[in-house]
Amino acid sequence: MTTESYIEKPKPLSELREGIASGRQKAADLAVSYYERIERVNPRLNVYLSLTKERALAQAAKVDAAAAKGDLLGPLAGIPVGIKDVLVMQGAPSTAGSKILKGYRPPYDATAVAKLEAAGAVLLGKLNCDEFAMGSSNENSAYGPVRNPVDTERVPGGSSGGSAAAVAANMAVVTLGTDTGGSIRQPASFCGVVGVLPTYGRVSRYGLIAFASSLDRIGPFATNVRDAATLLGVIAGHDANDATSSPTPVADYAVESDKGAEGLRIGVPAEYFSEGLDPEVRERIESGIESLKAAGCIIKPVSLPHTRYAIPTYYLVATAEASANLARFDGVRYGYRSPSSATLADMYRHSRDEAFGAEVKRRIMLGTYALSAGYYDAYYLKAQKVRRLLADEFIRAFAEVDAIVTPTAPTPAFKLGEKTGDPLAMYLADIYTVTASLAGICGVTVPCGATKGGLPVGMQVLGAHFNEATAFRVARAVEAAQS
Repeated sequence: MTTESYIEKPKPLSELREGIASGRQKAADLAVSYYERIERVNPRLNVYLSLTKERALAQAAKVDAAAAKGDLLGPLAGIPVGIKDVLVMQGAPSTAGSKILKGYRPPYDATAVAKLEAAGAVLLGKLNCDEFAMGSSNENSAYGPVRNPVDTERVPGGSSGGSAAAVAANMAVVTLGTDTGGSIRQPASFCGVVGVLPTYGRVSRYGLIAFASSLDRIGPFATNVRDAATLLGVIAGHDANDATSSPTPVADYAVESDKGAEGLRIGVPAEYFSEGLDPEVRERIESGIESLKAAGCIIKPVSLPHTRYAIPTYYLVATAEASANLARFDGVRYGYRSPSSATLADMYRHSRDEAFGAEVKRRIMLGTYALSAGYYDAYYLKAQKVRRLLADEFIRAFAEVDAIVTPTAPTPAFKLGEKTGDPLAMYLADIYTVTASLAGICGVTVPCGATKGGLPVGMQVLGAHFNEATAFRVARAVEAAQS
């Protein structure tokens, strides 16, 4: 492994906020210090695509003024936060990592972004990602790949690689990413940070540039479980602008995560420990399971036999929805328009051909085929039926256990370019994460040691629908065993 590493751990969120509230730390000074680090580190890691410095410093000044007056501050007062570029911010470039949206500046804030700012967060800028969140390595961005801060010759994972790398390299205290088939959990594992997949409907998708609408979810990255729980508590909840957001009450996840894991029943599915799992990853995860046993958890085997159908099911459902969602990017409504077109039809064709990357085109073609007349029943409809079977399996499993633990990814972070020529090998990097995406349940990736070469390994803790609190309790127990 190269010795070039940019790992730096930020102070815990609660400590920074307390310093700002007491006046010992100015939010404006904190923001400036983060911009100085971004200026030094970003040329190598390519984490940030754009900075929102004017907006951030105005927010920091507002927080400092409120603190000076002794006003009650929000839970994220003065905390520097980065935002994945698939979430819109009013007036800020929002490209989704694609050339087709270059120059697009939306007229409104995503609900999750607005909630962060209402809680006092200082929004530093927009983070690099795979184009339209399609990828498992963050090598598909039109603006170049993100490098892993642990080892810059390796990928940070995708598609939220920028969001994971920003936290691992202390270029933000916490960040927001999105997860469609593992795009928060897998990069969290590769970069050695905590990443959270909320239950579908737990966080509003209003203002999220869609990839696959029935799978897309917004969630936090942090360097510890409690900070991630705090961030989820801020962005969770019903939103009238998103018909799929749930009115289910939001727990105080930070407080819940402090309750300990003693007595919880933990399921271990044999299907996640079969052929293809790296021996060192297996060893670290089995050690993590032993630490849960030592913390008073009851370990039980569970069976999820339809897991082997998850990858083909996911790539049928996700690509079908992507082909429909991306039809709107045609050179007329947003961003890029081809200058070399004599007719309207040519303008549509050339704009999409010139501005979409290879992976996006591949998925649009796969999805269009799956939805076409004569193939819908054989592919898309069948995939939806298998998805129901996968969801039912998890429901039955959670009747017997409180949480399920698995590896997050079959390997540690791989090298840049190692899998770009083999899309199927790249898709298999999501093999342990797509089932939770299809089932709509929640999950947390928590660091669980490292390989002999120093590459992070993540454990995935899955919880039942809207039971993020239990997943956080288990993740805290794993985290405590590592410290």
